[in-house]
Parts: sequence; structure tokens; C-alpha cells
Amino acid sequence: MTDRAARFAAAYALLRVAADLGDHWIQSDHQAVTKGQHDENEGQSSRAGRLACTAHVATYTATQALVLAAGSRALGLGLKPSRVIAALALSAGTHWWADRRIHLKALAEATGKGNFYTLGGPLGGNYALDQAFHHFVETIAAAVATSK
Repeated sequence: MTDRAARFAAAYALLRVAADLGDHWIQSDHQAVTKGQHDENEGQSSRAGRLACTAHVATYTATQALVLAAGSRALGLGLKPSRVIAALALSAGTHWWADRRIHLKALAEATGKGNFYTLGGPLGGNYALDQAFHHFVETIAAAVATSK
């Protein structure tokens, strides 16, 4: 295994564990319930949704940054700060985009996954597609973080 491959694998593992922590332990109940709100839905507020999603992504990204920094130091990965910042910006921006829900739903519908998106309620298809999207982006972010 090359040094770059090992660094990539370690960075991906660190980003993945941090994402699980940020999404499932650090995110508040209020953020989880509110981040997908839109004015088009009765009793909901787009502003409240945007604020909750932004707060969630801030703590999510901080968690990824702390875990990646600590892991990089402990494992001697020697990640460049500029690359880590770029990776975290990619992760944060796409995480916000997906967690507002309407964008990911539109993508699911455009790719023929609309029925799967609605399958099984809120922790069914839409959650699976959400997590798959985040895993995909974290793979790219790990490649960005470990590039020379």
C-alpha cells in the first residue's frame, strides 16, 4: 500500500466516524427535527429550517475538524491545513445542501429514486440516500485532504 493510500484510508475513517458523531450524537433534537422545514409545508418555516441546518452543519464540521486534526496528529498523517480546510468546506457545503432535504429529494426524483426516497418514512429511503450521499462526499473530501 502506498503512503498516499494509507493516508487516504485513515482520513476517510476519521471523517466517517466524525460524521456519525456529528449527525447522531452532537446534533440536537431541535436541529434534527427543524433543519428540513420549508414555508411550503403548513406550520413550517424556511427560516427556522435554514437556521437549524446551519447550526447543525457548524457543529458537524467542528466535530470533523477536531477528529481529523487529532487523528492526523496521532497517526502522523501530516495533512496540509489548506487541504483540510478545502475538504471540510466541501463536506460542510454539501451536508447543508443535502440536509435541507428538498434538494436531495429532487435529486432522488430526477434519478428515478423518488419511490425509494419515500419508502419507510423518515428513517427509511430518504435517510439511506442521505447517508449514501454523505459517504460519497466524505470519500472525495478524504482525497482532497490527503492530496499533495
